[in-house]
Amino acid sequence: MDIQEYKGVYVFIQQVDNQVAGVSHELLGKAKELAAKMETEVTAILLGSGVSALCADLASYGADKIVMVDNKDLELYSTKPYAYAMCSVIEKYKPAVVLYGATAIGRDLAPRVAARVRTGLTADCTKLDVADDGTKNLRMTRPAFGGNIMATIVCPEYRPQMATVRPGVMQKIKPVADAKVPVDNLAVAIPASEKDVEILDVVKKESHKMDIQDAKILVSGGRGMGCPENFGILEDCAKTLGGTVSSSRACVDAGWVEKDIQVGQTGKTVRPNLYLACGISGAIQHLAGMEESDVIIAVNKDEGAPIFEVADFGVVGDATKIIPLFTEEVKKALAERKK
Repeated sequence: MDIQEYKGVYVFIQQVDNQVAGVSHELLGKAKELAAKMETEVTAILLGSGVSALCADLASYGADKIVMVDNKDLELYSTKPYAYAMCSVIEKYKPAVVLYGATAIGRDLAPRVAARVRTGLTADCTKLDVADDGTKNLRMTRPAFGGNIMATIVCPEYRPQMATVRPGVMQKIKPVADAKVPVDNLAVAIPASEKDVEILDVVKKESHKMDIQDAKILVSGGRGMGCPENFGILEDCAKTLGGTVSSSRACVDAGWVEKDIQVGQTGKTVRPNLYLACGISGAIQHLAGMEESDVIIAVNKDEGAPIFEVADFGVVGDATKIIPLFTEEVKKALAERKK
């Protein structure tokens, strides 16, 4: 393999029902930064059926070029057809870097593509950078040994360098209005051998809950809340503030709340405008998932809790007693504003 033939930072664009996943926008922004250091361009890989309308959106979020495979066989995500299409793109364009979101789709697709093109894959990255030793290799950092250490991995001898990146850890760039970039339409015929799984029906999970990664305000509970019933206190507070409830891993492990609201290295990474940490001690694994929040308010009985080291404001006390008082004061303030 002549690695000098491989150039460019490519991003797999995850789209479902012609809606681009937020992590793909985040990766385009990060790819722009990496490409500047590598002195190359950012290319978005758009797979699907009838997806050409998404090109303008991808251009506005940082793509310098788009490779689109528009094929009826790619209308719904299926592992083998998508893997075949991705490998076709890689074989033709020879990218130096390919990034995927560490979502259910990304985690399913990326390892299969890596195996087919015989390269490495660093999964669940929380940081990406370019080596300054002249090689311009991609430095991929991810939690290891249960999150107790951070390992930085390089792939110096094989291309493309591939990584899945956790949603929420990279920041989107401010969209550029009316951006236009060239689009390459790549015709890929999916062979019958790659279509041996038939999708009979799609069952969509309906949820009226706000995704914690989209929330601007999070009221988060930990073991210090005492019991699952006390999460009702947090629900009331979150509703009053116009936000939603999240949780530490301890509450998920105890069966108090669902996994999809967990914040931390083994949960989701969030960047809300306000993060209200209630009864959360602040283990390093939890801090890694929320320390980039704009404003952090911590309420904990232990004045030596690590959460206070990252908090902008801290209250030492029992969250089950303090949060109801805080909620009532917020309700009064909102009522006064309406007068």
